[in-house]
Amino acid sequence: MQLTVWTYEGPPHVGAMRIATGMTDVHYVLHAPQGDTYADLLFTMIERRNHRPPVTYTTFQARDLGSDTAELFKSSLQGAYERFQPSAVLVGASCTAELIQDDPAGLAKALALPVPVVPLELPSYQRKENWGAAETFYKLVRTLCANSPTDRDRGEGRRPLCNLLGATALGYRHRDDVEELKRLVTAMGIDVNVVAPLDASVADIARLAAADFNVLMYPETGEPAARWMERNLGQPYTKTIPIGVGATRDFIQEVAALADLPSNILPDLEPPRLPWYSRSVDSNYLTGKRVFIFGDATHAIAAARVADEEMGFQVVGVGTYSREQARDVRTCAERLGVDALITDDYLDVEEAISTLQPELVLGTQMERHIAKRLGIACAVISAPVHVQDYPARYSPQMGFEGANVLFDTWVHPLVMGLEEHLLGMFRDDFEFNDDAVPSHLAESGAVARPAAAANQTRPDNVDTACETVMEPGWTNDAEAELKKIPFFVRGKARRNTEQYSRDRGIETITLETLYDAKAHFGR
Repeated sequence: MQLTVWTYEGPPHVGAMRIATGMTDVHYVLHAPQGDTYADLLFTMIERRNHRPPVTYTTFQARDLGSDTAELFKSSLQGAYERFQPSAVLVGASCTAELIQDDPAGLAKALALPVPVVPLELPSYQRKENWGAAETFYKLVRTLCANSPTDRDRGEGRRPLCNLLGATALGYRHRDDVEELKRLVTAMGIDVNVVAPLDASVADIARLAAADFNVLMYPETGEPAARWMERNLGQPYTKTIPIGVGATRDFIQEVAALADLPSNILPDLEPPRLPWYSRSVDSNYLTGKRVFIFGDATHAIAAARVADEEMGFQVVGVGTYSREQARDVRTCAERLGVDALITDDYLDVEEAISTLQPELVLGTQMERHIAKRLGIACAVISAPVHVQDYPARYSPQMGFEGANVLFDTWVHPLVMGLEEHLLGMFRDDFEFNDDAVPSHLAESGAVARPAAAANQTRPDNVDTACETVMEPGWTNDAEAELKKIPFFVRGKARRNTEQYSRDRGIETITLETLYDAKAHFGR
């Protein structure tokens, strides 16, 4: 366990909470001290859920450690069952309670509740949130499907059946992705048997075995269960994640093969707009943009393919915090000819972004903060995310509509070509030049400051007498040449040139200095 200001994943019991909260009739009894109840806010505040997670905490305090905390767990479990009447109960311990070794599994078994009780052993000091969610879903499937029949009658007239696996509470656009894939497979002539664990009941989990195959939506949370069902229930599962136009087409072919449908099947859906938008005149301006990608493995790998093959971007870095899927990310990075960054330390990610200096960052809310601080455009593609990334509108990432959403989301932070052409056309206009006051402030008496002066402003608390580093000045010719650089990279060019000058003791930046700095950083 690492002490940090930011973390990409919570402890594994938060993953178990995501499974319990996503389901309809499961209750989670968590042996935990008072402070661990913070996790409720993830669902009510961040995801905007209108009810608390179905979790009962034992909430022991320091004074309870000298008495019988095991008895406290048993009474909490019995009370939770009598109050909520769940169809199944999960029991486990948080990272703090794990240290006192009260054995929630054995204590729950001794109560002999009349519903299935699934004990969770989640090593909080070795594993993290996504692993905890995957392990919890796997344990539920294994417990509730152990005696399910495996013979499936594909009688005449019965359409193929599939399950959609992996969507959870607090997942990034999971609810919208489920709806998009339902539309897609239904248009192919396939019925959805169960979506799990999101919105599934205990009875739904028990009838997972009725499907002909499984659609694995998110390997981070669903792959262990999918593999168990393949081995024990004879259900194959999909390997392609349908994020992006190319991946969605590959997914359709894979699903058609599993469902014994014609390989040339074309779902009756509105075609995606992303391919034409990416080929349009305006979007050609985006070709070659340098992009850095970081997130969970599923979304990072998918984003790398879309960026490289469908958007015309140049991927300069790709990475993940999902150590369980690190091999897949390394394979993706090798295909793109870049180094894979496997880390759960945001400082490593910040260092990589600072070094690579991309023009666009695709990442989590942490990369959004990093990119904002570095003055780089950013779009969010993966959890962890903040409240604004749970929009009220329909906004999937998967399927053809998801591809449209990706295009809009990624292009939005970048200035489009037509806008840049107009800015160039009016660059010397009295109202639109760099030093002009915005028109809505013209009558307020505000005075524009030259860009060079603005960049040399010092904080009030800096003792100028103690400064040893002189900020280089700019000649008029160099300043005029700098203004010819598109404004969205002009700041970066100014910073690089000034850094180049400081490193070499150059006090005045001339045209030659500007070109030398460009050549130096362009290597």
